[in-house]
This record gives sequence, structure tokens and C-alpha cells, in this order.
Amino acid sequence: MKIKKFLTVFTISMLIKIVAVSSVYACFAVIIGRDASTDGSVLFGHLEQNGGIRNFSYRHVPRMHHEPGSVVQLRRGGTMPQPEMTYAYFWGGNTGVEFGDGYFNEWGVAVASDACGTREDSYDELVARGDITDGGIGYKLRRIIAQRATTAREGVEIATEALDHFGYAHSGRTYIIADADEAWILAVAAGKRWLAQRVPDDAIVLLPNVHILGSEVDLNDTENVKMSDGLVEYAISRGWYDPSSGEPFSFREAFNRPARSGSFMAEQGADPRQWFSQSLVLGELIDLPVEEPLPYALKVDRKFSVTDVANIIRSHGHVEGQEPDMDMGHKIGMPDRGTPHGGAGGTGNICSGRIQELVVYQLRNWMPAEIGSVAWRTSSAPCGSALVPVYAGVTEIPKAYYKHQYDVEEMLDIEFHFDPPRGFFDHDPENAFDVFTALENLIDLNYSRNVEMAREVWEPFEEEQFRLQPAIEKVALELMEEDEELALSFLTDYTANRKIKALELAKEMVNRLKTIHWDN
Repeated sequence: MKIKKFLTVFTISMLIKIVAVSSVYACFAVIIGRDASTDGSVLFGHLEQNGGIRNFSYRHVPRMHHEPGSVVQLRRGGTMPQPEMTYAYFWGGNTGVEFGDGYFNEWGVAVASDACGTREDSYDELVARGDITDGGIGYKLRRIIAQRATTAREGVEIATEALDHFGYAHSGRTYIIADADEAWILAVAAGKRWLAQRVPDDAIVLLPNVHILGSEVDLNDTENVKMSDGLVEYAISRGWYDPSSGEPFSFREAFNRPARSGSFMAEQGADPRQWFSQSLVLGELIDLPVEEPLPYALKVDRKFSVTDVANIIRSHGHVEGQEPDMDMGHKIGMPDRGTPHGGAGGTGNICSGRIQELVVYQLRNWMPAEIGSVAWRTSSAPCGSALVPVYAGVTEIPKAYYKHQYDVEEMLDIEFHFDPPRGFFDHDPENAFDVFTALENLIDLNYSRNVEMAREVWEPFEEEQFRLQPAIEKVALELMEEDEELALSFLTDYTANRKIKALELAKEMVNRLKTIHWDN
């Protein structure tokens, strides 16, 4: 009877998660300039959120050499020339999802994106008037950046050249491209309209699923701002910007979809997650409704660490009528099981029950990229999981973290990605993503109690890694001077050790929580 009770509860939890979020895309990003971080690094945190049944693989893709005349095959029929050689990168592969992959290459260039719908016309209308060429580009835009860019600025150039040629084949999106010197946010609308802004070195950007680049962007600052040809004139022609108003041009106002009647944005004048995350950073709730549009970047007195970025993203939102807890982290909000991890009546939920990974890139320019650029990532929801470091110089990821039964080139194929083999999403008790997702679902059965149990395990684990970091990097730097291959092998072994240990701890917690709910 107890077994039946547990299985019923656990199955219902899984079904709630799948049904409630099956069509929701709600990624989130935090970008910190070098002068706003505690150690002088560029920090870039990204939360990948997609509904439905998922399996997120994380694997290393080596440098590849391509035959003369090789092409990149785009999803909607277009092609582009393949370079003779593409760089090595880490690939967060979200099979079946067009815009869910993340990338981090050997040069320390990190790429991810947040969906930001626009008021642009339909795909067919854009094709008819020539704003989409050869089917357009969407999927693979991030990959070609990771394969070809040695810097974030070069990544912006690669991306915008492709956008200018093909046009964007989706409503809209904001891409984040970062390296150890700088980070850029690239706002894209369907077709061939885009605006790129360098993140100020002394600022923090909090990016939800709406375009945030507003009138404060200086279009004359060609060193830090880039835009598609005729962007402002196009907005004027569509009636989305009136220069006679005396207001500077705002990509946000011109291209964002009008707020839905009755929504938080319509009534309060701001996106709820941008409002709440900026409130967290400022240390107090911003008054509502907002009098002026929220700035795309904040400049505050405090500086931010990797842990700070993770904790912003681990937050759950503000529950109306309750005293807000302005400490960043997993305790904020009142999660319920109807929307796993999401606040019951809450506002500004960031961490929720539809997460494939959190990754915080720590990008430092005073060391070789192999050692100075680190991806701190979790599998599944970050409040119930642990940050584990992956250095840019690592050459292999433990097999439990990806579908190792499939060859990397096979998984990179477009047809495989969008039509994986039968059984691809079947639960595998040895697969890291499945283990961490099981842990997330068990935590959700009694969130306030179970998440504390998980944090009692994960917080010492994370703290130990941060304590070890200087020593690990000191050894790696010394080895690098004598034998680069040995240094990379050392980092690879260290990363594997931490990832395997995290997986073992997650399995232990799954078994422990199963027993608790079984006995109850």
C-alpha cells in the first residue's frame, strides 16, 4: 500500500510538471561587468527553461576539420560555408528544442539566449517581402558563434553578418555573448532587425523574456553599440517610433509585443521578473507601478560573485501580502506543486519547475582561457542542485552527463536533434539529468522541508569547491608552463571527480527522499 501511495504521488508530481509547463519558455540571464564583480571577472549566468519532457546533455565537442566546400545545413533549407576548422566547445544540448542549447568554447566565449517575442509580422510575410532569405536562421546561430569566435565582439560580428544575410526565423530573442574582457547583449527581431549593446563594465544586467534595450542606448556610440542598417527608419515606417515625440529611439518600445490586458506588465509598467530581480539587487522592492521604464543595466555599490549570480537565479519571487525576504537565494517565495518551484500567487519567479540547467560563466582575462574561463553549472533546478566547475581547457565530460551511446557527430545532426530515436527520452537511472530531475521532483513534494535537506548537502559541497579553486588553478598554471597536455588532463580529472561526486550525492538524496515519502 505504501509503495502504491509513493508511486502515485511521484507520478502525479511528474504529470503536473509536464502538463503545467509543456509550452512555456522562460529563460533568464544575469550579466556582470568586470568592474562590478568581486574578482574582476566578467560573470554571465543563464537559466535554461523549457517545458515538456526533456533530457539535457552536456558534452565536449573537439576541434573539427572540414573538407573544402563543406557547408553548414540550416533548419529551414539554407546553407552557409563551413570553415576549414571549427574550435572545440562545450555543448549543452537540449534535444528537441530549437532555441535551448548553450555553448562555451575553448577561447572562453560563452553564448546563450532568452526568447523575447516581438510585434513583427509572420514568418510567411517576412519571406514574401524579402526579410527572410533562404529560410532564415535560428537554430545553429549560437553554434556557429561557438565554433568560429575567439572573442565576444567577434561573436557579435559573426551573428549579425548571418542575421543580415538570412534574417531571423523566429519572433525575437536576445542573445548574450561574453568573454573575459566584455559581454554583449544582442536584441533580435524576426527578419533583419537587431541591436547590440556592450554591457558596461561597472553594471549588472538582468534579462527576462522581453527586450530590455531602451532609450538610454546611445546609437552614436559605435564602439559599444551596433545596429542593423535602417533600424530606426524601419521602426518609423511601421509606426512603432515617432521622432517628432522628442523621445530617443527605444528598441524595447518599438519591437516588444504590447502588454497583454490585465497582465503584471500592463498594470505595473514592468516585466515582473525584471522588476523583482532588480529589486533583489537594490535590496528593496521597487515601487509599483513604475514611473519610468526600468533601465536595462543597473549600477550599484556592491560587487557580485559567482555565488551571488547563482543565488539571484535561485530566487522564487515575491508573494503579495507577505513580507519579502530580500536575501537572494532558494528561500524566497512560496513554491507550490501546481507550478513546481513557482510561487503560489507569486510575482517575479525566476527559479521554477521547468529548468534544464543553470550555468554561471566566470571569465577572467589574467589567466590563459583554459584555466581562467570556468563554467559553473547545475543539472536541473539550481535550488536543489549544486554548482560544479568546468574549465575551458577540459577535454572530456563524464559519460553520465550526456547520451554517450550516440556519437557526437550523430547528435549534432539537425535531423537527430529534432527527431531523436525512439526511447531517447526514456528514464535512465544512471543519466545525470534524469537523476537530478528525479531529485527536483521529490523536493517539490514537500518543498520547504526537502529543499533545506538538499541545501544542507549542496552548500558545503559548493563551498569546498570555491575553497579549492585557488589551489587547483595554481597547480594548473604551474603545469601549463611545463606541459600543456598534462595541465589540461589535470583539469579534466578534477572536473570529472567533482561531477561524479555530485551525481553520487544526488542519487543518495533521491533514495533518502523516496524513503521519507514512502514511510509517510
